[in-house]
Amino acid sequence: MRRGIEKRTVTEMIGDKLESLIASGVLQAGDELPGERELASALSVSRQTIRNAVQGLAARGIVDVSQGSRTRVAGADLGLLKIGAMTARTINSYDLEAVHEARLLIECAVVRDAAIAMDAETLAQLRHSLEVQRATLDDPVRFLICDREFHVAIYRASRNPLLADVVTDLYAYMMDNRRRAMGEAGAIQRSYEDHVAIVEAFAAGDADAVVAAFEQHLARIYETTRQQLAVGASSEVFPPLRGRGRSPTAA
Repeated sequence: MRRGIEKRTVTEMIGDKLESLIASGVLQAGDELPGERELASALSVSRQTIRNAVQGLAARGIVDVSQGSRTRVAGADLGLLKIGAMTARTINSYDLEAVHEARLLIECAVVRDAAIAMDAETLAQLRHSLEVQRATLDDPVRFLICDREFHVAIYRASRNPLLADVVTDLYAYMMDNRRRAMGEAGAIQRSYEDHVAIVEAFAAGDADAVVAAFEQHLARIYETTRQQLAVGASSEVFPPLRGRGRSPTAA
């Protein structure tokens, strides 16, 4: 059995994470990646690991690296790359109501299990994520990266890896609309405050409070996604992300 286990380097795993950010729509063609220092902080690895992972993606045409400018996501089609158990195209084929009901049913069960199984290392990881998020309140691209890492860390803390993959897929639903929603005034701050409440409930060891905090968070995601779908995507209200210093247009 040991011989059948594939050993992967940290660089390969970080490359996979960056691919997943692109495949799920968190990062899209034309987006600028944060700098090495910011990515290293968001993904809790060294700058050299980030550099090596980005070079690997560049060699495959997934990102464009240019001297003197930020690395950008290329136009590579990763639509067939699985996020967890499905592809973004598959999960986006369902309607909002179906996905929201599935999140309430499955995700709340997963986070309750995560609360029961939560260990000190994962809790420390979540607290570190909050510290990084606090520095990204004016930087949508970095916040979206941290947001996904935060959620996936919680899903992976549960004891069922299949359900963790399923809710990772559900998290990626209609990411285009989630990106536009991040342009709303105060949207990032509200999500951050939801995350703080979630971590406090985990720290207290209160599974009911964890579920209640997630239900509030999911209700916010549902409402903002519904609003964005009502507005429609005929105009590009949230163009390619360029990180700190950019002033996103309100939707």
